[in-house]
Amino acid sequence: MTKLTIVANIVANKDKIEPVKAELLKLIGSTRSEEGCINYDLHQDNENLAHFTFYENWVSRELWQTHMSNTHLAEYMVATDGAVMSFTLNEMTQIA
Repeated sequence: MTKLTIVANIVANKDKIEPVKAELLKLIGSTRSEEGCINYDLHQDNENLAHFTFYENWVSRELWQTHMSNTHLAEYMVATDGAVMSFTLNEMTQIA
């Protein structure tokens, strides 16, 4: 079983930075307590405050997929509808 690293980039609309940030922060407690979560760290760009990055590590892809179907993520999607300019997600494997 190989650990899965997730790098998720969220860019909020310039007029929605604080509401998006508040919703992202709500995800942390629930996610960190989920089975398989090794770390779930939120970062905000120092130059572009609208840009947020989650750096996550999971025991397995299967447990991350369980996380992706949880209620708190669905609630986040509803709460930030129309407030996010872009979202990219990379599934990665550490090689060194």
